[in-house]
Amino acid sequence: MRRRVLLTLAGVTVISPAWAAAPAPFSDKAFADAQAAGKPVIVEIHASWCPVCAKQGPILSQLRDNDFKDAVAFAIDFDSQKDLLAKFGANRQSTIIVFRGKVEKGRSVGVSDPAALKELVARAYAN
Repeated sequence: MRRRVLLTLAGVTVISPAWAAAPAPFSDKAFADAQAAGKPVIVEIHASWCPVCAKQGPILSQLRDNDFKDAVAFAIDFDSQKDLLAKFGANRQSTIIVFRGKVEKGRSVGVSDPAALKELVARAYAN
């Protein structure tokens, strides 16, 4: 039996299948390959204890599964990957950074509004 995760934020209900693709653990090579290919890239900096991160996860998963299927997503653990936090200039969990190729197109910190996250990810598709 497949379960669904139901999340309501600001009056918007997000239904995400439990089997939805999670972001890949960050890899320098995979990140560089995605950038070199000019792909839209989403970097998700999260912490297991972070309530905002818990809200962002299903929303970003649904966006990747529906509207932004060709985006490449990477997860960075806030607690254990401090070197990557420095590399990306991130000092808080719940940071989302989007790239198009090698160019950073936007970032947000602490945002869990579905419309705002969709707008952020859409920036990775802008030229």
